[in-house]
Amino acid sequence: MHILEIPSFFPPHGGLFALEQARALQAQGNEVRMLACVQLGASVDKSFYFTARHDRWWELMNGVEVYRCYMKATPRVIRRNQQRWCRIVEEMYEEYRLRYGCPDVLHAHCCQWAGVAARMIAEKEGIPFFITEHLPSGIFEANYGKGWYKAEWAKRLLKETYEHARQVIPVSAELVDDLAPFFGKGYPFTPVSNIIDVDFFAYKPRKDHAHRPFRFCCLAIGDVERKGYDVLAEAMRGMKKNGEEGVDVELHIAGKKTTSTAMRQLFAGMENVIFHGELDKKGVRNLLYESDALVLASRSEAQGLVIMEAVSTGIPVVTTDAIPQNALTDGACLIAEKGDAHSLSQRMQEVMNLDFNPQWCEALRKRVAPDMIARQILEVFSRA
Repeated sequence: MHILEIPSFFPPHGGLFALEQARALQAQGNEVRMLACVQLGASVDKSFYFTARHDRWWELMNGVEVYRCYMKATPRVIRRNQQRWCRIVEEMYEEYRLRYGCPDVLHAHCCQWAGVAARMIAEKEGIPFFITEHLPSGIFEANYGKGWYKAEWAKRLLKETYEHARQVIPVSAELVDDLAPFFGKGYPFTPVSNIIDVDFFAYKPRKDHAHRPFRFCCLAIGDVERKGYDVLAEAMRGMKKNGEEGVDVELHIAGKKTTSTAMRQLFAGMENVIFHGELDKKGVRNLLYESDALVLASRSEAQGLVIMEAVSTGIPVVTTDAIPQNALTDGACLIAEKGDAHSLSQRMQEVMNLDFNPQWCEALRKRVAPDMIARQILEVFSRA
């Protein structure tokens, strides 16, 4: 099968989940390439916004051919940027088609805006398009406000695109319900988990922590509200109050925007909280290997990849009931009530006495290894 992947996000702005899927589909004997236009923002990308290259180029990334370019967005004109981004993707597709021919399938990652562009191309070519959706409602509301008061046109456009897709592939079943207030459920969908590189995030026994602080890590973007950092800060303070001397723990925080002033103020006065900033894939793995448990206090998640990565490396997880079920491994994940610092603190203390069972890693591998997920996606393509 000839598959063209179109991600909405790509390095330097994440999106490596799309590359992982492309590699997995390619490993199953398919012809797979990617077409990636990355939108840059003047405030977010700062100096890179002005120095980024202006051309389009082919790049081999982890064995996958990727046709790439950058688009410099105009500040505060979302609709114009969306239209321009989709036009660029259409142009890149025409160049792609001259070189490789028409694909059998277009596979967009996130409806905003790769799904919209895929729909435009698919209708011209008469081929099916599919959308793997990764974004939860919290991200849409952060961008467009409660009730989408900033961009009602965007909600209509995305809803229509879902309804025209041959199949929507949410990364969890719960994501469909999460997005239903915005887009309804009037479209065909089949949930399929994201891929975890279980060989890279391989199991590794941890050293005993009897004579040192118990090390928690939190790997999540510094979105205080959505990722629940305010709750985590309160839970950490609560743990220090238990007993006369408190609980001997460390918290290591890493992720994009986690070294901001607002983040540091949340944990002010806590010498046992260490900030690592944004880490690459190897840095994430190293921090997981140096930790005894992961804690994630999210109020909203489409799935929660880092939870599965943590379990894959051999540590348990404390998280909330906002996490979709397919990200959780029975026995390895302790669940606190969303937004409840006392509940989170209790689960954190419980996990300190939990003996990790390596069989949990094997159970996870059977669910989310690249070959398993690739077969599920190909089944969705073939069935549709």
